[in-house]
This record gives sequence, structure tokens and C-alpha cells, in this order.
Amino acid sequence: MEQAHSLLLNEDACSRLGEHQRAEFVFEWLRFLKKLLPVADRADVKQNQKRLVEQLTTILTGSPGPSTRWLLAHCLALLYRVGDSFTSSLTVGRCNDIIRSKDDSPSFLPSRLAAVACLGAMYEQLGRLLISSFKETMANLLKALKGAESQGRYEIMLCIEKILKGLGVSAVPCHRDIFKATRTCLTDRSMAVRCAAAKCLLELQREAVFLWSTELENVASLCYRAFEGSNYDVRIAVSRLLGTLLASSLEPKQAIAPRPGSRRSCLEEVMELVSSGFLRGCAGFLRASGDLLKGMNSVSRDVRVGITQACVVFISTLGGAWLEAHFPSLLSLLMDLVSHTRATQNPVDAVCSRRCVSFILRASVGSLLGEKAQIAAAKEICQAISKQNRAVEVVIDKRSNTDVAASQHVLVCALLELGSVLQDLGSSAAPLLHDASTGMLDTVISVLLHPSVSARLAAAWCLRCVAIAIPAQLAVLLDRCSERLNALKSCPKAVAGYSAAIAALLGAVQHCPLGIPHIKGKVVMGLAEDLLRSAAQNSRISIQRTQGGWLLLSALMTLGPTVVEHHLPRMLLLWKCAFPQSVKELDSELRRGDSFTWQVTLEGRSGALCAMKNLVVHCKVLLSDDVICRVLPLLSCAVALLSSLVKSYGNQLKNAVTVFRLRVYEILALLPPKSYEGKSCVKTSFFVIYFLVMLSVMQLNVGNVHNSLHGGSIGGGTLEYDPFTIFVKAQVVPAPLPPPAALTVAAVQLFGVIFPHLTIHILNRLIRLNFFSSFGLALDHETLGPEEVQKPGLSLLLGALESSNPLLRCVAAEGLARLAQVLNEPNFTVSLSLMSFDKLKIARDAVTRTGHSLALGCLYRYMGGISSPQHLSACVGVLFTLSQDNTSPEVQMWSLHSLSMVVDLAGPLYRSHIDASLTLVLRLLLLTPHTHVEVQQSLGRCLNALITSLGPDLQGCRVCAVRTSCLVGCAVMQDSPDCLVQAQAITCLQQLHMFSPRHVNLASLVPSLCVNLCSLYLSLRRAVVACLRQLAQRETVEVSEHAVALVKELPRRDNTQLDVTIKEVGLEGALFSLLDRESDPRLRQDIKDTLVQMMSSAAESELAHWLKLCKDVLSASSATTLVETNQEEDADDSSAFHAKHEHSGPFNNLRWSTRVFAVECVCRIIVQCESGDPAHFDMLSDTYCISSPLDFLVLHLADLVRMAFMAATDHSEQLRLAGLQMLLVIIHKFASVTEPEFPGHVILEQYQAIVGAALRPAFSVDAPPDVTAKACQVCSAWITSGVVSDLRDLRRVHQLLASSLVKVQGGRDVPNPFYNESTFTMETLAVLKAWAEFVIVDAKCTSVVSGPDKMEDECRYKVETAGSGLLKLVQGDLATLSRLWLAALQDHALLTLPPTYASQLPTTGGSFYSAEIMEQARQHYCFAWAPILHATALWLNSTEFIMSTTLASIKSPEDVNTERLHLILGISVEFLCSPHSQNQMENITSCLHALQALLNVPWPRSKVGNDQALTVELLSVLHRLIVTREYPGVQLAVLELVRQVVCAAQEHVREKRHSKETVPEFGEGRDTGGLVPGKSLVFGAMELCLCILVRKLPQLSPRLAGSPTGQGALPWSLNDSDCKLVTLALCILSELPSICSPEGSVSVLPTVLYLLLGVLKELVRGFVAANRGILVSGALQALRNVLSSPMSRAEKSRAAWVEFLRSALSTLLEYKMEPVEDEETLLTALTIFLLSASAEVITVEPLQSLCVGKFQASLESKDPMLLSRSYQLLASVFQGPTAVAGPFIQALGGQLVGYLQQVEKSRPQTATELQAVQDGVRAMEALVLAAEETHRPQLVTVLLPILVSFLLDENTLASAPAASRSLHESALRDLMRIGPQHSAVFKTLMASAPHMKARLEAAIKGNQESVSAKATPPQVSGKHIPSIQLKTNFL
Repeated sequence: MEQAHSLLLNEDACSRLGEHQRAEFVFEWLRFLKKLLPVADRADVKQNQKRLVEQLTTILTGSPGPSTRWLLAHCLALLYRVGDSFTSSLTVGRCNDIIRSKDDSPSFLPSRLAAVACLGAMYEQLGRLLISSFKETMANLLKALKGAESQGRYEIMLCIEKILKGLGVSAVPCHRDIFKATRTCLTDRSMAVRCAAAKCLLELQREAVFLWSTELENVASLCYRAFEGSNYDVRIAVSRLLGTLLASSLEPKQAIAPRPGSRRSCLEEVMELVSSGFLRGCAGFLRASGDLLKGMNSVSRDVRVGITQACVVFISTLGGAWLEAHFPSLLSLLMDLVSHTRATQNPVDAVCSRRCVSFILRASVGSLLGEKAQIAAAKEICQAISKQNRAVEVVIDKRSNTDVAASQHVLVCALLELGSVLQDLGSSAAPLLHDASTGMLDTVISVLLHPSVSARLAAAWCLRCVAIAIPAQLAVLLDRCSERLNALKSCPKAVAGYSAAIAALLGAVQHCPLGIPHIKGKVVMGLAEDLLRSAAQNSRISIQRTQGGWLLLSALMTLGPTVVEHHLPRMLLLWKCAFPQSVKELDSELRRGDSFTWQVTLEGRSGALCAMKNLVVHCKVLLSDDVICRVLPLLSCAVALLSSLVKSYGNQLKNAVTVFRLRVYEILALLPPKSYEGKSCVKTSFFVIYFLVMLSVMQLNVGNVHNSLHGGSIGGGTLEYDPFTIFVKAQVVPAPLPPPAALTVAAVQLFGVIFPHLTIHILNRLIRLNFFSSFGLALDHETLGPEEVQKPGLSLLLGALESSNPLLRCVAAEGLARLAQVLNEPNFTVSLSLMSFDKLKIARDAVTRTGHSLALGCLYRYMGGISSPQHLSACVGVLFTLSQDNTSPEVQMWSLHSLSMVVDLAGPLYRSHIDASLTLVLRLLLLTPHTHVEVQQSLGRCLNALITSLGPDLQGCRVCAVRTSCLVGCAVMQDSPDCLVQAQAITCLQQLHMFSPRHVNLASLVPSLCVNLCSLYLSLRRAVVACLRQLAQRETVEVSEHAVALVKELPRRDNTQLDVTIKEVGLEGALFSLLDRESDPRLRQDIKDTLVQMMSSAAESELAHWLKLCKDVLSASSATTLVETNQEEDADDSSAFHAKHEHSGPFNNLRWSTRVFAVECVCRIIVQCESGDPAHFDMLSDTYCISSPLDFLVLHLADLVRMAFMAATDHSEQLRLAGLQMLLVIIHKFASVTEPEFPGHVILEQYQAIVGAALRPAFSVDAPPDVTAKACQVCSAWITSGVVSDLRDLRRVHQLLASSLVKVQGGRDVPNPFYNESTFTMETLAVLKAWAEFVIVDAKCTSVVSGPDKMEDECRYKVETAGSGLLKLVQGDLATLSRLWLAALQDHALLTLPPTYASQLPTTGGSFYSAEIMEQARQHYCFAWAPILHATALWLNSTEFIMSTTLASIKSPEDVNTERLHLILGISVEFLCSPHSQNQMENITSCLHALQALLNVPWPRSKVGNDQALTVELLSVLHRLIVTREYPGVQLAVLELVRQVVCAAQEHVREKRHSKETVPEFGEGRDTGGLVPGKSLVFGAMELCLCILVRKLPQLSPRLAGSPTGQGALPWSLNDSDCKLVTLALCILSELPSICSPEGSVSVLPTVLYLLLGVLKELVRGFVAANRGILVSGALQALRNVLSSPMSRAEKSRAAWVEFLRSALSTLLEYKMEPVEDEETLLTALTIFLLSASAEVITVEPLQSLCVGKFQASLESKDPMLLSRSYQLLASVFQGPTAVAGPFIQALGGQLVGYLQQVEKSRPQTATELQAVQDGVRAMEALVLAAEETHRPQLVTVLLPILVSFLLDENTLASAPAASRSLHESALRDLMRIGPQHSAVFKTLMASAPHMKARLEAAIKGNQESVSAKATPPQVSGKHIPSIQLKTNFL
């Protein structure tokens, strides 16, 4: 194929190919030429133009295929447009000659069609350059049109359309001739020709004014005839034509020359024209009159549907501004249309007409109008309803049934549209309800008394929509309808209407998360019981009361098990009363009663069965065995009743019996067959008998059954067919089928359930036609019963494969494949395949071939492919042959569809057939006419399956030809006019892009996607968006660029509103617009996913663009508000009012759901930036620069806050919630961002007013609870963020929460009348949680202020101010808050009890929840309990468990405090044992901090310390937490809590030891020293500490010492958190011996010493740690604690301690044998041993000698730092006990003196050396002090000369180094201090050594002179310096 990529066709390469390959080669060359010509050098094109024309002409005459001829025509026209156009007339003449040719052979037809296509393309591209030959060409085409076949007529219509498009106004002379020819084609028998003719006329009307002026009525009639027998494509094309013509006649796009008698059409005239077609169709007057006299309807449903679509096009063309201005008139005309008697001659026509009018209203009002305009439209609809209702009241007085029947259809359409508008508006419709002038609710409720059931049901559905839109109205409407029902129980219409309204409102609860008060269910239950009890009192209203009562009970089931379980006993009693108790009672019933009595009875029993069905559907958890056993006897009687009534009363009760049977089938289909199998008279035989009777009566074909099973409909469904569907969960009004049709569906579904349980004699009586639909359902249960059931089923299936009904063949093939799947026998499957092979070989009729070819595909589909390659080859060969049968497109379609299933399931086995299959598919694609759409669709499925089969292999070089073939096939399908084929092409390209992305050209793919983004076909739009979603994952930027480039290249006349949107805001903006218009849930979700993918890929790089886009979307509705303001200023200028509506920006009047998604997108952007560059949240970052090309989120903070404010203050509640969530995200992310211009301040401080204004509406009286709860969360985040420090600013937000706190204090005794009681729980807990977070932050601020001293004054002042401000705000409410917090914690503790303790729960509920809403309340408590727990613990900590006198008077303080302590402990331990998945770390931390706060108070610490079992259990839970949670904050909190527990145990042990009742040796271990695991606190603490130490330092474990994480591993390092953890663990370990008995301490000591020394060993070896200082000091302190433990001096344990400590010291001294990196730590540890351990440990040999030797070695070190530390430690040792210090003094004293004496010769040069000398002097002083009084003068005599030697004379002092001078000054100070202390020795020494005296005197004199020089202030000349200095730094 690479040889095809050239300007000229490579004829040599082409000639070497076969016929089929040559066609593919030519097509690929034409594709390349199409891309090349626009960008090629014009000179090259002109140079090769002649040769190119010859080659293209050769292809033209070579019988090209349909796709090739269109591509050929385009290239030929493009060649003349790019190159020279002089010879174009010759080509036109050549094409005309071909068209005029007399050759009628089939082989010449493709050339003639190609010539026609070339003419159209050339005229379209060259336009007026060919005007000279236009008339000749047109005459030739019109002449050829008369004798052409369907393909010819189709191509000629397309050609004329292109000619008109290219010539424009120049084609006016032939307009009339074209119209005459086209009008014939518009009613052609070929649907493709009709579509082409409609498109031709649509192009013609652009310039042919007569089409929408003088000929408008004729064209309209012509369109009506075109609708007759049309398909969907024809209706779309013709309706577009008719709608455009009607719009042009009303508002012409060009001026019309004035003619006598001509005038502009008005809306009434246009609608009259529409009405005539809608009511009379395409028939003339005589035929219509005759049909009317005969009672026949001459208007087909196709005509009415087509006219409906035309009306939608008509209104859409005129636009939203026109609709807004003329909606009242349009609504009136549409209502007149639906109320006409000819539109509603029978129920089916009435339903169809209502649907048509509703579709027009929904497509116009729902799509074209913004929210403000929709509110205005809703007011108009309300007025129309009110007007119609008043007219009905007048008519009722006159007793005119005809007018009442007409009014019902008007009311149904108006009410349903009003409900849809309200549902679209959501909570934005609130102003409409409160508008007294409209009185919407009163108007709708008044219709509930209408005589027509359809009007009453429509009004009930409208009320349901009101409740869904504004949930606050749900309870109000329920109360209102309940009151009216009670008051009007004697009126049949009122009972029916208000019961339907209540049922509809109960159904709305499923869409309202806030629910309704629980008491409403009790009210409804009471109403229903009252209606059923009083039904027999008045026969006039018995039916209405019975139906109303059961309707209410059925709707009550939708409220779920939490409501129904309280009423289930009464429901069972009502069901029991509705049915006879035994067969005898049933027989006696049958012998008495008339038809009316039975009608009432059947109505009641049908309702009871419906209530049972809804119980099964909505409350499955309540279906216990007891309930089923009580219901089954009732079902038995219902089954037994079926046949008897038909025999007794016949047609009198036909409808009632049908409904009753329908209810029986529905409930039985839902129950598992095992539950009723063999029960009394519920026998399987009855099911089959009645199923067959019903089917024979209905006489429906299998197509209808099949359609019903798969979502289709028989006729038109409407609500009055089954009023019990009014409460189903649906967004659109239900359309149940008529009872007979619904019964068919229910029977088939039931048969599928019971078929496996049938016996052979029953099976033989089945009706063949209807067996197959249910057979597949039976096989869905993966069982087929006994073998005698299988054989008849197989024979019936095989016979049905050759049925003349195509749907029966489909179902039979499906059933045969499922049969093989269920049996799962390879031999059986192979035999079926071979049988189909034989049939296909010998059969020649299309029916047999299609059935068996599909059977092969289905077998492969359900059996996963046949393992034998021979069978696969035979199957593929047969299907190949069938797919090439050009004489029968039907066979081609079926065989290709089967082939696609085989390819899809064959897997790797199909690789050998890939090339042949691709060749076949591509050849058929090139040859199949575009009129055979079904074949092209099947080819598309085959190609998709082949691409999937190839998979990633498409990337390789070996499959280059295969890959090219796939791309060519996709290109052919893209050029198809059918939307489904185009969708298949897009899907195939999507697959190719997934497997081989670099071979898919986005430059051509993306434009084709964008062109179809606003297609009229849903399937095509779905395919486009799905493909864009995939492309956005990899090439977001490229996709956006190609989309914008496409719009720029489009001609101006083709630009749509979407193109304008792409041009202004890119493809993502167009997707937002599409999202706003779409209603399909799947497509909407795909659009959202696409936008999210694009945003995640490009949002950070194009931050400003995305934020502006979201801002434009969010503010799109504000344009309407500005328009309204202009209208108020100048109400007369209506044109100005509507002019601004069209051009207010890239988005106009977007709906709240789209704006909510925009807000969610902004939140996603913020979160995404958080994981990106840190500069997004730091204005002081080095990367931030004003001139930087980079964009950062912090620069757009003003826009973010503004968007959050706009959303949070909107009318829509959903948008308010999204806005508050966005505000919460902004606060969390930007709270710590500093303001660079104002140091010490954060950037969010400037938005305090906006935040307060955004929060204020959420705390209004009428705010929904969920909005208030979210606002509380934002308030908490705002106040606790530290942004606001000023008390006045804090108070503004605090007042909002204070108002909510007042509301909460009322408790649940003051319920919310609008919402479920769980909303009170949600709001209350949200408020309490917010206040709890205040207290927590206040505690943190207090701890920070009282914490480290190194905090800067400015930061300390800010934190202290914030803390004190919060404390002032919270302090006054703490008493109330603490009471509410404790109540909430008690509730949470009860709700978390296991189900086994359910009986212990209070029957009335808790403080903030009732028993009925227990399940809903649990989730709210799970969300809020942790901060409340922490805050309660902090409050108890602040009060130190000192309670008020009011509580003390009720219970003793000890009992109350104990309950509170156990409450907090219980909740914490319960959660820590099994933390839930959500908010794990936050809740765990809250629990740990709460327990820490408790244990900081003496009383709870004593309680915990006294309870050994409690502490052990707590440590066990904490140990599990350490093991399962790696989060450092949690582990630190755990260890801190363990330390507090150990401290509590220490206090308890100390108290016991000092008490008189116990012995001083009290502690764990007692007399034996044993520690029992699971019962010992010490053991649990040691286990926990060991876990931490071994995980952080694996070297401590002997097992891990040689592992990869131990000594042989890479150097281990600890971060700051790890160092703190190890330090805490060592601290805890060091305290454990003190809480043991002497014997217990001996048991513990070896482990403690081992771990301590192990850590010290690592530190001495130079262990790497981030915070080494804290780790070293912690380890040494722990060692000191152990050595100074009182157990070391206890009589019983002293000896053992001495031995263990000696061993530990020996171990420590052995470290010198290893390479030591940290001598200082080792010396410090030895010093601690020397000073803290008893003399018995130290004074033994050789330990003492080793210690002395260690110090002696350190004093010989050349490291001044080590030397300094050694002297410091030695000074401490010298001051120790004599027994310890004596040997060190004797051994090291002389070495110390020698070192100091050498200083005079080698004076210190650095500060470190100076420090070493000074520390040596201090050690010498300590030596002096340690000596006895008699020896002290001698030592002083040694020290003083050393100090004098440090002095410098006057000459050397000035030039000496700084260290030497410092030594001089230090020595002089020491001499001045020591001399007076030892004056006698000093005088004697000075007298005996004159040189020292002189040296000292000189030093003292020099020091005095320097001091006096510093004391004399310098003389300052000039003015007197003021005593008060001005401050220049005010910060």
C-alpha cells in the first residue's frame, strides 16, 4: 500500500494486483490524493493535472464501487479547484455523455452512478465556474431520473443537492424543474431515495422562496405522504425539511418580493398546517370524509411521529429566544391539537397523540430554555391547567362527557410537562411555588378531582415531581393530601385522586435522600386501613376505596424495611383478610356474589398481590421463613381462583381477571420456585394451563412478546393502564403496557422460571409460537429439568430455525445455543454444528440459510468456540460463501453477523483466517451499495471483531498490510451516510488506537469526531464521546488542537453553535455544552469521564484556561438575570430583550447539574495541583515570579473563592452543597499560604467577608439539613484553620454556629416537620462535631503556647491570640456542649453494640435518634463521633472530673465519673480493636489523644492504674495498633499513651507500697517473679516496646541479625519520627522494673538491659539518625532510670541486680574491642554507671580497672572534643562517692595535671581546644574539692601555678590568638575566684614565687585598665541626643 501514496497512480503496481486487491489499491490512492491535493504545490498539480484527469477518468469508467466513486468524485473536483479549471467543462461533458448512454447493462451501472457523483462533486467545488453547462447538466439529470432504478435515483438526488449547494442563487432558473422532479422522489418506495430527496429539497429551500411561501401547503402535504410507511432515517430527513420550511415561512431568512395577495405567515397559520397533517394525514378531503363516516382513522402513527419531529425542528430552528416570546401561543395551539376529537378517536390514538405533544414540549422547553425562561414557561403551563380545569368544572355542570374527555388529554400533557420542568429546575423552582399569583400547587391539586383517571394520575405524578425538585414540600404535600382524603372519603374522584397523589409522593421518597418523617408512614398506614375497612360500607365508592387502600399500602413498601417492619404484622393481617382461608371458603365464594361484587373483590386481591410484590422487591430482608409460610396459602387460593372466574362470568370481568392474573404471575415470578413447589393447590400444571389460555386469548405474535421482553412496547403505554406503577423509582413518567400485553410479558417471564420444573405430558401441550421467547428465559437459570423435557424442546427449536418469522428464528437460534451451554456435552454441540452445515449446503431459500447461519454464530457465542480447527474452518467457509450472496442482502446480513460472533469467540484459533476475512470484509465494503445499510452494519461488526482478535499484534511490522486494510475499511465506513455504520467505524478506529496508537492519524480522526458530536443519532454521539474519552487519556493536547483547527477550516455557513463554542473555549467547552443538553445517563457519564481525563492531563499546564472555563460554566446562568433587568428598564423594546439572550457568551443558561459538575472539576484541579508543583500553594517559592511563563494556582485564588461563593449562594441546593465543599477544599489547601506583602499574615485573610457571606444562607431557617451540616463543616474548618485571629471576625462565623447550637438544644422532641428524623441527627452531630473541633484546636493552641521557648515572639503572639479568641468563644457554651457531647457518645456506644445486644437498646431511641431511624443514624454517628470523643476528653481534662452540683444530686460523683470514664474508654477501645475503612488515621488519632487527655488527670489515672485487667487489655489493643498501622503519628501517640499507662501503674504501686495494708515489696511478679502473658501489664508493655525497637532497629533481634535488614544489610537510618519512637520505647522500658516486685524486677531486668545496651551499642558504632541528639539523650536517661531504680536496693533483689548490672557494665566495656565511632556516648554511659549504680557493681575487678583504663585512653586522645567531654565526665566522677572516685583520682590525677602543665608550652589555637583546657581546669577543681581537707592545700598549690601559667604579659596579649586571650581571661577569673577561697595557700605561694606574683599583678592591672576604658563613654560632638527614640519597626 505504500506504493499507492503518490500524486499519480502507480499503474504498474496496480496492474500486477488481482481484481479485488486492485480496488483496494485504487481506494487507498484516492484517499491519499484527497489529503495530498490541498497541501501539494500548485505547480506540481498543474504539471501532472492532465495525467491525473486521465487516470481518474479511467477509474470512472472502470465500474467503481459506491465508496470509491464518492471518493473519486471528490478528488476529481478537488483537482480542478486546486489546479486549472479550464478543462473542467470537458469532464462535465464526458460525465453527461456517460449518463446519456443507452447502455442499460448491469456492468455499466457503476460507471453511470460514478459520473453522476462526479457531476455533483464538481459543481459543489467549482460552483459558478460551471454555470455555462448547468442547464444542460440539469436537464440531463432530470431526464435520467425518470428511468433510473433506486440507486440511480438516490445518486441523482444527492448530485442535485450538491449542485444547488455549489451554485447557490445561480441555480434559480431550474428551481421549479428540480422541485417537480424531487417531489416524486420524496414519496419513492426506496427509503434511501426519500432521504436523498428530502436533503435535496432542504438545500433547495435556501434560495427557492416559493417552497416556504406559495408552495408551503403543497410541500407540507408532500412531506405527510413521505412519512407514510417511513423508517427512522426518512422521518429525520423529512421532518428536518418540513420544520425548516415552517420556520422560514414564519421568520424568513431573506426578504420576499411583495406580490399581490401575499403576506407573511403567522404562528396560527403554521400550526393550522401542522394540525391538518396531524389530524388528517396525507389524505385528501374526500378520502378523509369517507374514513370519518366509516369510523376509521386515516392518519398513521408514522405520519404523526414525523410531524412531531418536524415541530421540534421548527421550534429549534427559531431558537430559544423565539420560544420564550411565543410560548403562550404555542402552548395554546398544541393543547388545541391534542384536545381535537380526531386526535383521540380511540385509546391508542389518544396515547399516541399525547406522547407526540409531550415530546414537542419536552424537546423544546427542556432543551432550548434556560432556568429563568423555564420558570416563566411553567407559569404559563399552570395558567393553562387552571383555565382547562375551570372549563371542566363548567362542563361537568352541563354534563357534557365529550368536553371532559377532550380536556383530560390537555391536562395530561400540561401536567407531565410541568412535572418535567420542575424536575429539571430542581430546587431552583422554589420561587415558582411561592408565587401566589400562579398558585401552582393549588392548581395541580385541584386536578386530583378531575373525572378522568388519566388526568388525576398525571396530577399525582406532577406532585411527585414537585417533591423530587423541592424535597421540603414532600411532607407538606403528604399532609395536605392526607387531610383532603380524610375529608372527602365519600367522593369517589377524591378517593382515587388523593390516594394516587399520596402513592406518587411516597414513590418520590426514593429520590430524596433527606426522606420524610417516620410518622408519615404511620399516617399512610392508617389511611389505607381506614379505606379498606370502609370499602364495603358504600357500594358507590367500593372500588375506589379498595384500589386506593391497596395503592397506599403498595407505595408504603417503597419506604424500605426500616419503615415497613413496624407495619408488617398489620400487613399480614390485611392480606389474610383479603383472601379466603381455605379451598372450601373459596368454593363458597364462587357460589355467591354478582359480577360487581367480584369486581370489587378482584380489585382488592389484585392490590394485595401488588403489595406483596413490592414487599419482595423493596423489603427482601423482611422475607423470613415465617412470612413466606403465611403468604403461600394466600397465593394458593389466588391460583385456584383463576380458572373458576372465567368459567362463571366470562367477559364481564375480563379486565379485572386479567389484572388479577397479572399480579399472580408477577409475585410468583419473584418468589423462588422451591418456596411454593408442592404447596397445597399451587401446582406447576396450573401455571402452564393458564399461561397457554392467556396466550391463545391474546393471539399475539412472538415479535410482540420478544419486544416486551427486551424493553419494547405493544402500542403505547400510559399511566392509567396500571396506576400501581406511579410509585416506581423512575425519573420519567412510567408507561406501563395495557393489561393484556403486560400479562403476556409476565406470563413469559414466569414460564421461564418454572420451565425446568415441568413434566413431559405438560410440555407436549405448549403452543409452539410462544414457547421460544420463554425458553431462553428458562435456560437463564442454567437448568433444563429431566431428559424427557429436553428432547421436545430440541425438536421445537430446530423446527423454528426455518420459520418464516425472522424474530422466531432469532429466538430459536438463541435457545439452541443456550441448550448446548446448559447440557455442556461436546458431542451434542458438534452434532448441532454438523447438522447446520448440511442444511446450509443443500438449502437455497433465504429463510433456512439465515436461521442456520445464525445458529452457528450463537453456538460459538455460548460455548466459547469449538476446540476443533476443522469445525472452525468448515464454519468459516460456509459463512464466507453465504456472505458473498449478492442476490440476497438478508442472507449476507445474517451470515456476516454470525461470522462476527465466531471471530469474537474463536480466539487464537482464528488467526489463520484473519487475512481471508479481512479481504472479504474490505471487498464487500467497497462493493455494497449504501442503500443496503444492514449489510454494512454487519460488516462493521465483523471488522471490529477482527481488530479485537488481532489485538496488540497490530503494532508489529509484519502485519502492516493487515493494519492498512483495517484502516481502509474504517475509512469506507466513515464515508457511509448511515449513522450506525459511522458509529461502527469510530468504534473500530478506537480499537485500533488502543492496540496501535501511532498508526491512527488523529488529524483526520478528531475532526470526524467533532463533526458528529452534535449528531441527531444517540448511538453515533455515544461512539464519538467514547472514542474521545479514550483519546483524552493519551493525547489530550493534540485532540484539543485538532478540534480547534477543524472549526477554523470549516466554511462559515456550516458553523453550528457547537463549532462556535469550540472556537471560543475549545473542545472541552463544547463537551460542557453537550453535557448540558444530553439526557442519556450513559452518554452523560462518558462526557464527564472525558472531561475529567482531559483535565487530569492538561489542567496543570493550562491552569488559567480550565479555571476560566469552569468559571464561565458556573456563571452561565447570570446572563438571564441581566436580561431580565433590561426588560424591566425598557419593557417595550422586546427585540432588545431577546437580542442579548443569544450572544451573552460561550455558554447560555446552563442547568444546575452542569454547573455542579463544573464546581467538582475545580475541586479536582485543586487536588491535582496539590500533588504537583509545591509552588501552587506557596507565593514565597523561588519558582514564583510575575514574569514567569508558569502558572500557579495561588494566583487564581480570588477566582476560586468567587466561584465557591457563587455556587454556595445559588438557588439550587445541589449547587450550594458543591460550593460549600469547594470552599472547604480551598480552606484546607490555602490556610497556611502566607501573604508575601504582609509578613505574618496568610493570603486567605482578605476573603473573610466573602466566606462569611457564603456561609450565612446555609444557616437560614429554611435551609435543608444537609446544607447546614456541610456549612458547619466549613465553619469548623474556617475557624480552626488559624486564618482569622481577630476576635470580632471570629465572632461573625461563631454566631452562625451558635444559632445552630440553640436549635440543637431542643432535642428530637422538636422534630423537623419536612424531613426524616435522621436529618436532625445529621445536623445535630455536624454542629457538635464543629464545636468539638473548636475545642480541639483551642487545646492545641494552648499546648503550643506553653510549649517550646524557641518560638518566635510574633508567631507566639498570633497563636496565643487565636487560642484565647477561640477559648472566649467556646467557654460560655462548654456546659451545654459537654452535656450534648456526652449524650452523643452514649448514643454512639449503643449503636455500635453487636446485634446480639439489640434487646438492650432503649425502645425509644437515644438522645438524638429515634428507634425507627436507627440504621440511618449509624452512618451519621460514624462520621462525627471521633472529634466529639476527643473534645469530651479535653473538657474532662480541663475540669479534672469535677462535676456540677446538679448532677451530684442525682448520682454520686464517683459513679458519674466512672460512667464517663468507661464510656470514653469503651468507645475508644472498641474502635481501636477494629478500625473501619473510612477516616482511619483521623479517628485513631482522636481516640489516642482522647485517652491521653484522660490519663493526664489524677483521678482517671488512678482508676486505670487500679484495674490491672483494663490496662492489660488496653495495651493489647495498642500493640495490635502498632503492628497494623505504620503511620508515625499514630505510633507516637500509642507509645505516649503506653507511657501514661505505665505512669498510672507506678502511682498505684507507690500508693500500695506506702499504705499499711500491703507490704513494701508490692508489684508485679509477687514472690515468684513470674509474668503471665495476657495478664501482666509489664509483659504487655515490654512486648509493645520490643515491637517498636525491633522494627526500627532489626539489629537488636538475634533472628534478624543476619538477615538483609540486619547487620549484613546496608546502613540502617532512622528519621526524626523513628528517633522519637525509639526514645519513648526506651523510656517506657526503663520504668517497668519500678512497678514490679523485687522478684519481678529480677525477671524483667535482663530484657530491659539487653535492649538498652543494644541501642547504645548501635549509637556507639555511629548509627545514622536524623535526630541523633534526642535518641542519645533518651537512651542515656533510660539507663540512668534503670540504674537508679529502687529495686536495685531492695533486700530481696539486690544481689541479683548487682550481678546483672555488673554483666551489663562488662558488656558496655566490651564495646571498646569493636570499632567505636562515638566515644563520647560510651564514656557518658560509663559515667552514668559509675554515678548511678551502687558501689558493689563498680568496685569489683576487673570492671573498675577497665573503666579507669577507658577514661585513661580517652584522655590521651588527640580529638579536642572528645578530650573536653572526657574532662567533663571525669569531673562528675571525681565528685561521686569516694569508693568510686578514689581509684579514678589516683589513676588519672597525675595525667590531668600533666596535661594542664603542658598548656603553657602549647597554648590552644581553636575554640574547641580552649574548651578542652577549660574543662580540664574544672576537672582539676573537682579533684581539689574531692580531696580531704588535709590534702586540699597541696592540690591548690598545684592548681594555682597552672592557672598563672595561662596568663600572658602585656606585650603578647594584644597579638595573641583569640583562643589564647580567652584562656588568659578565663585563668584570671579562676584565680580571682579561687584565691580568696584558699587565701593562706595563695599568699604563701605568691610569696614564695615572685615571678608568679609579678605575672599575676600585671594581668590584674591590665584587666582593670581595659575595664575602665570600656566604662568611659566616648564623647559625641554635635546636638544632644534625645532620650526618647522613635521606633521604625512596627512589626
